[in-house]
Amino acid sequence: MVSIREVAERAGVSVGTVSKHLNTPDRVAPDTAKRIRHAIKDLGYVRNEAARQLRAGQSRTLAFVALELRNPFFGEVAHAVERRAAESGLFLVLASSDGDPVRESQYIDMFVQQRVRGIILASGTTRDTDLDLLAAREVPTVLVDAYAPSDRFSSVSVDDVLGSDRAVTHLIEQGCRSIAFVGGPETVRQIAERIEGAQQAVSAHSGVRFEVLPTGERTAAAGRHVGDLIAARPARERPDGIVAANDSVAAGLVQSFGQRPGLRIPSDIALVGYDDMEFAATTLVPLTTVRRPRDIFGRTAVDLVRDQAEAKGPLPVRTIVIQPELVVRASSLRRSPLRS
Repeated sequence: MVSIREVAERAGVSVGTVSKHLNTPDRVAPDTAKRIRHAIKDLGYVRNEAARQLRAGQSRTLAFVALELRNPFFGEVAHAVERRAAESGLFLVLASSDGDPVRESQYIDMFVQQRVRGIILASGTTRDTDLDLLAAREVPTVLVDAYAPSDRFSSVSVDDVLGSDRAVTHLIEQGCRSIAFVGGPETVRQIAERIEGAQQAVSAHSGVRFEVLPTGERTAAAGRHVGDLIAARPARERPDGIVAANDSVAAGLVQSFGQRPGLRIPSDIALVGYDDMEFAATTLVPLTTVRRPRDIFGRTAVDLVRDQAEAKGPLPVRTIVIQPELVVRASSLRRSPLRS
C-alpha cells in the first residue's frame, strides 16, 4: 500500500504539505498542488479515510439500526435518513436487527468500536444494557419510532396508542362490533402500544368484542395466512373489523379475502392498516390506514444526532412525539361515502 510519505517524496514536498493538500487544498500553492495530484495518480495512492477520522477524533459515518429493513416503512425512513445525512456531509451504514436484541447488541458494540459519529436506533427492541453502554461512551444516539426510556437520549416517535385508538374508534363508528388486531409479536414495543390503543377504544364502547391474532412476522404472507384462518371460521365467529399491525399485513388480508366471493371488504370485514405506505392507496381495495411521516422521522433523527455530535458540553436531549393521522379510504367505509 502506497504511503503518504512516498507521495511526498515523488512530489518533492514534505509530508505535512501533502496532508494539507488532502485536507485543505485551497491552502496549497497551485503548482505544488498539481505536483501532489500527479504523484497521487502515478503511485495509485488511496487515502485511509478511517484512520484519518480516528486521528481527527471525528467520524463522518452515521449508523442506522432498523427493526426490519424488508418492511417498506423502515426502508423509507432509512432513505430519508440517507438523504439528510448526505446534506450534512455524512455517510450512512444500515443494519437490521430483525427483532433480535442479541443481534442488535452486536451491531451496537461494533459501531461503538468504530467510533461512528452517531447511532439512530429504530428497532423498538434495544436492551437497557446497550443503552447504558451508549450513554457511558457518550455516543450521540437518537431513538426513532420509540420513546426514550430516560432523559439520556433524544427520540422522535408517533403516538401509536392514539393511532390505534383512532383506527378502532373509526371501525366502531362504521358499525363493527367484533374487532381483531392482526400482527405481532407483542414483544415489539410498537405492536404492544397499538394493541393497547385498540383495547382502549374497545373499552370505551359497550358490546364490542376484541381479540388479538398474532403473527411471527409483519409481512403480506403473514397477513394472508391469518386471513385464511379467519375465512375458515363460521361467518358468525369472524371479526367484522380488523386493524392490521402494518400495511403489509393488511395487504395480505386483502389478498386472502379477495379470493373468496362471499367475503368482501368492507361490507363483511372492514379493514384498517398502519403506516400509510405508498401502495396503500393502490391495493385491490384502497386501504384506510394510520399515517406515520417517514420523511419527518428520518430528517429529524439526523438533525438530533448532529446537534449532539456538535455539542460542546452535555449532550442536548429532545423528545419529539408526532400525532398520527387516520387516512380514510374504501377498505373501512361501511356507512360513510368514500372520501380521501
